Amino acid sequence: MRKLLLAFAATLSVGAGAQVFNVNSLAPVALPPDVGSKVVAISGQGDFLLLTADDNRGLTKLDLNSGRAQNISLAAGAGYDARVSPDGKRVVYRENSFTAGRLRMVSLHSINLETGKSQELVAPTRSLQGVSINNQAAMPVTRGQVAAKGFESKVSNKKGVVLSINNRQLMISRNGKTHNLSPNGKDKSYLWPSLSPNGTKILYYVGAEGTFVCNLDGTDVRPLGVIRAPQWWDDNTVVGMYDEDDGDFVYASHIVATNLQGQKQTLTPDSLIAMYPKVATKAGKIVFSTPNGKAYVMNVTKSLQP
Repeated sequence: MRKLLLAFAATLSVGAGAQVFNVNSLAPVALPPDVGSKVVAISGQGDFLLLTADDNRGLTKLDLNSGRAQNISLAAGAGYDARVSPDGKRVVYRENSFTAGRLRMVSLHSINLETGKSQELVAPTRSLQGVSINNQAAMPVTRGQVAAKGFESKVSNKKGVVLSINNRQLMISRNGKTHNLSPNGKDKSYLWPSLSPNGTKILYYVGAEGTFVCNLDGTDVRPLGVIRAPQWWDDNTVVGMYDEDDGDFVYASHIVATNLQGQKQTLTPDSLIAMYPKVATKAGKIVFSTPNGKAYVMNVTKSLQP
């Protein structure tokens, strides 16, 4: 693993002249007291963040313009993989609970941010594998089965692509049917799958190897380097983090960017341990957290350099 990290560091150093983004500003977010500092999402419009505690307990919406905080959930697990609908009007989140025998269960919920109305989308289960959302519905995957859960009783269907993880394997659901994709082999562990904005490619991380991109059928697998928590910026650009640790503590981490042509760029200074970026492409923003309880907003534009 260390050889991979050193190799990627060398790649970043060599590619220092390449520029994926212009970083126009980098500033801390004014966080209210008693609000988690870990950023789990930013709206597509770039006007609010979703924040949680380090252990993913609770979920808060923070308006970046007014500084107003709105509690969404106090539950354990609410911050894990919380999602904002593309129009910024709804949030889909999880809540953990426990049976009498201390088995952990996970339910899926949504809230309309305009009305405050919430609904349970999936009852407590031990088999929630993943979820995709749009403006009309959520499509959760449980036990390999896709369901279409329309918001506020809106009719929806199960067409489309949903990516999920089951027993460390990368699963793909298309038109309601799920199968094991795992493009790098079924002996690998997969994390952080996401679909490109145009819906033609899959971004994912393989444990101890790095980040890759492939087609929907698992072909044309391309390595992008050791970039953890990768996020699509657009169909050709990926943002993630390059972190280093001693086995117990993370002592360095940068937000990095790469394009599918192999140009790479470090976006944050050495003075920050910058982790788990989230992006709002249309707003030109990248947000991230630090282990010392800070959150930052970076304003960027795509570089015109070839």
